[in-house]
Amino acid sequence: MNSLAAASLVPPVDGRQSDRALAIARGVTRLFAAMDLAVVPELPLPSGRRADLTALSRTGALWIVEIKSSVEDFRADRKWSDYRAHADRVFFAVAPDFPVGILPEDAGLILADAHDAEIVREGPSQALSAPTRKVMMLRFARAAAGRMTLLCDPQARGLTDL
Repeated sequence: MNSLAAASLVPPVDGRQSDRALAIARGVTRLFAAMDLAVVPELPLPSGRRADLTALSRTGALWIVEIKSSVEDFRADRKWSDYRAHADRVFFAVAPDFPVGILPEDAGLILADAHDAEIVREGPSQALSAPTRKVMMLRFARAAAGRMTLLCDPQARGLTDL
């Protein structure tokens, strides 16, 4: 693939995330790719929330990652516990200098920068019910395919919940 074609496949930044959050997301995405997990950022959930990163394994396991770019971000945002209803495992992802002692221990922990990431704590796993897994896998697939469609044709219409 030539560099012009490759550049057209990079999604635009949507402006919701800070540079630090984007760096953490990049490191986690690289780690998950190396682990053979597919990742969709900013996935809309049935609850109306959006997961920072959602990963899908070849076996159908779904992980949600909540990125925290600062202590203030963590203290201001308590929606992460809602993610348990939509994933087999929930993680926090933070930069290496984040004071991890303030994060709940009943979630996984990933340390990340723009280049790499490491799972420090896996946290508890809970199996989703079959109906919830189906809903989440359909959301994941439609979001990924819809975003690819928009990358190929930015004027495409009719796509929702991406």
